Amino acid sequence: MFHPDRTMRRLSVLLALAAMALAARGQTNSLLEVRELSLQDCIQLCLQSNLSLQIDRYNPQLALFTLQGAYGGYDPSLTASGQHDHSESGAQLLGGGFTIPAATSDDNSFSSSLGILTPLGSSFSLRGNAVDTYGSSEGAPFENSAGSASFTINQPLLKNFWIDSTRLGIRVARNRLKYSEQVLRLQIMQTVTTLENAYYDLLYAKANVVVQEKALELAERLALENKKKLEIGTMAPLDLQSAEAQAATTRAALIAARTQLAGQERTVKQMITDGSLGWSKFQLVPTGKLTAAKQSFNVQDSWSKGLTLRPDYLEAKLDIEKQGIQLKYDKNQLFPELDVFGTYGYSGNGTVYSDVFYQIQRTEQRFYTYGAKITVPLANITARNAFKGDKATLQQLVLTLVQLEQTITVNIDNDIANARSSYDQVLATRAARQYEEAALDAEQKKLDNGKSTTYTVLQVQRDLTNARGSEIQALDTYDKSLAQLSLDEGTTLERLDIDLDVQAK
Repeated sequence: MFHPDRTMRRLSVLLALAAMALAARGQTNSLLEVRELSLQDCIQLCLQSNLSLQIDRYNPQLALFTLQGAYGGYDPSLTASGQHDHSESGAQLLGGGFTIPAATSDDNSFSSSLGILTPLGSSFSLRGNAVDTYGSSEGAPFENSAGSASFTINQPLLKNFWIDSTRLGIRVARNRLKYSEQVLRLQIMQTVTTLENAYYDLLYAKANVVVQEKALELAERLALENKKKLEIGTMAPLDLQSAEAQAATTRAALIAARTQLAGQERTVKQMITDGSLGWSKFQLVPTGKLTAAKQSFNVQDSWSKGLTLRPDYLEAKLDIEKQGIQLKYDKNQLFPELDVFGTYGYSGNGTVYSDVFYQIQRTEQRFYTYGAKITVPLANITARNAFKGDKATLQQLVLTLVQLEQTITVNIDNDIANARSSYDQVLATRAARQYEEAALDAEQKKLDNGKSTTYTVLQVQRDLTNARGSEIQALDTYDKSLAQLSLDEGTTLERLDIDLDVQAK
């Protein structure tokens, strides 16, 4: 059974709670400093402060250190050593009455070498050594010195000739540096797109608050008019109660819209800050508007961009390039090891070191060696299977690239279809909103002339609110569909005029 008094009390409670919530919301916002930010402002702050991007920016730098470290294989190596040896032997009696007298011997030896590896696989070394020997034999002291200075070269002709482990490491590290730059570029594009979508959702949430505020204004005005009519006896109490119930419902919707706006504001703040609490003191107000700029789409052009600019596609090509480098190395390891070598130098001897150095300086006692060495693995099982495995991996990566090409083209096709559909939705919802505005105006005039009912006007008000909400939702969806198309094309940074150099320094 319907009880008017009980219904009125419930409505009064709802109205009081809604008013308290709105007042609390307004008081909270009044304590915050308002900061208006455009989408470009948010993107700039995101690129500077986003923690995920700050972490990912180290990857190209780490890859650069790895590349620079790979060149360490060509660092010259200097070795120097000094050594003292002492030996003693007692007298020995041999057959026939012969005796080997006791002897003592001391050696001081010094040696040094400088080794260098070249990008052609050649290895060079400069060597020098000197030995000073002194002691006594048969009771007579003795002393002599000897030394040499030489130059040695070793050149592979088959295995390790066109590529060796050092060159492999350098080429792979250079490839991985490019790869890390593309990974960072993709991460930036994805983060910016996520921020862009969050910013559009923030604009939607802000516009939705306006929609609900307008709905509340209409509902309260109708309730006020009905109250006046009730007082003069031209309207039934039930009509007033219906209008006030609609006003209470609209207030609840406004509270929900403002809560959604606050949550979306926090989402955007999280993406454009470095985790500090300073932004909790600000109220972020987006300055942009949801728009529906008509775009012309060219599927072939979008495909071309996607297969040229997308970082993940370039990453896949770099993976193929890296595997090709590894395949080249493992193919070279199948060959026998054939090296030619040679040594050339000068020696000297004397009773003291100065004699040795003098003779070496005069280059009168030269020596040299040259030759070749071949090593043939009889089975070479490891190298053969490594080569076969690399070929299979390369074929797999090529197929993966083809699959990615297919995915890119399909995604771009879907993005363009979604963008076109979203734009049509914008036009349709805009026309529906305009129709509902005209319908409400007409129905309000009918109500004023006694030719309509409060119920009908309330229904048209709800339809108008829904139409306005549908329009801004369609605008939000359309703008986000363009952002997704740009991401799948790989043109996000160019579209947003972001001049960004992701190369490692």
